[in-house]
Amino acid sequence: AEEAGAVEPNAMVLSTVDQTGHPDARVVLARDISGNGITFYTNRESTKGLQIANDNRASATFTWLQLHRSVRVRGVVSIAADDVSDAYFASRPRASQIGAWASPQSQALGTRHDLTDRVEEMEERFAGQDVPRPPYWGGYVLSLETVEFWQGRPSRLHDRFRYTLNGSVWRAERLAP
Repeated sequence: AEEAGAVEPNAMVLSTVDQTGHPDARVVLARDISGNGITFYTNRESTKGLQIANDNRASATFTWLQLHRSVRVRGVVSIAADDVSDAYFASRPRASQIGAWASPQSQALGTRHDLTDRVEEMEERFAGQDVPRPPYWGGYVLSLETVEFWQGRPSRLHDRFRYTLNGSVWRAERLAP
């Protein structure tokens, strides 16, 4: 997708469930994909962070409409190591680092001005120094338990392949479109 010039090729829809079992989905950016899973970063006190803490089962979908392709993943979410979160946070632009401190993600705000005031406060707080990673912000890794690849084809006779991890062995099967 990246080589083909897809817009935001690492954007994925992450789905979790709330305490009542209702699904919840939002777009996040995958920052690493490895044999361990897909790594993304967020405020752990956000809605998604609280949902993951309550039930760590999740799914993600990458969709590249202009390529007629998508990938779906299901697995469990674990917290990334602190050193991994620290390194990624340090690589972010300073404005994004300040934003992580300033934004009470998923909480109601009175006005946009309330947020810009918080940004100004954090800029003053960290003036002249590196911005440390907030204790409530960090990475998560979505494990790869089931991975499905979809490629669009004419007449809706799409190609679908599902890979399911069984122990250390992947089982592959073709699915009907």
